Amino acid sequence: MKIFENNTYQEDVTYVSHLNFPWSQLQDKSVCVTGATGLLGSFLVDVIMNKNKSDLNCKVHILGRDEDKARARFAYCWNSELFQFNCFDINKPFNHDGFTTIDFMFHLASNTHPVAYANDPIGTINTNVIGTHHMLEFACAHHTSRFIFASSNEVYGENRGDVEKFNEHYCGYIDSNTLRAGYPESKRCGEALCQAYIRQKNLDIVVPRFTRSYGPTMQNTDTKAISQFIKNGVNGKDIVLKSSGTQFYSYTYVADAISGLLTVFFYGKNGEAYNIADEKSDITLKDLATIISTLSGKKVVHESPDSLERAGYSTATKARLDGSKIQRLGWNAKYSIESGIKRTLNVLQEIEQ
Repeated sequence: MKIFENNTYQEDVTYVSHLNFPWSQLQDKSVCVTGATGLLGSFLVDVIMNKNKSDLNCKVHILGRDEDKARARFAYCWNSELFQFNCFDINKPFNHDGFTTIDFMFHLASNTHPVAYANDPIGTINTNVIGTHHMLEFACAHHTSRFIFASSNEVYGENRGDVEKFNEHYCGYIDSNTLRAGYPESKRCGEALCQAYIRQKNLDIVVPRFTRSYGPTMQNTDTKAISQFIKNGVNGKDIVLKSSGTQFYSYTYVADAISGLLTVFFYGKNGEAYNIADEKSDITLKDLATIISTLSGKKVVHESPDSLERAGYSTATKARLDGSKIQRLGWNAKYSIESGIKRTLNVLQEIEQ
């Protein structure tokens, strides 16, 4: 079974596509999505293509390096006139031929998990800085009305011990002289680039900042702790905790993450960043492991991380985001951490059968 054939997953896609957004702003328009086969990007594409069933007539262009992967993921809409795959590596300058106006750009491409940070630190930085520069130039060349830069809770760095939650103006400590700093520092630089393009090129840009997102669209190669827990639960293995588990983080189920992204897209103010976070999904790592072990009927075991894993791990011990700013735009999460994890496990277990 493919994920887009799963009933529970389709419920999530339908839920987001039926939210009361001003969808008419996408009527007869074109959007471009980078990172379209990733956890967040694939769900966003599915939502827009689902909405196209209601005569939205929104052309979806996706940019990527792996046509086979994209073809397998979007087999259900590959031959649609409203869907187009474009083979590009955003880290390299590319020919813009074949595009006319791109009304809206969703830039979601990035390495987003620890082993990728450790194995490919240059690629991680390049995608968030050089790749973002190329996409901003692309947006300028194609008269894009709004550019959405997907940022991260990692931009806040480590909690200085002075707040319980990070609002959008918080700036914690990052030791830039480490391998692990490549991801948060390049995301900070990507946001700064966006501000530069707002001022110099008059681009309209909004910045959703995602928490640690999860859901059935996660990649098999994802090495985030929550992804490893979920994969073990799906495969009937014990949940392996490679730390004391006292880290206290914010998480977001993919359907809520994309409803938040769309809230920022439709209602966000040019130049502003918005945390997509809800306190119902704030949890310590050890409690998260316990929830997944209970739902999957396994136990939590402890192991030490290897050197590669340790190099990619975040050193932040408390990273809870304040979601009040996006909530003032009308966004509210539907799922708690427990219900989101349960849906994720159910979908992935059904797909594996």
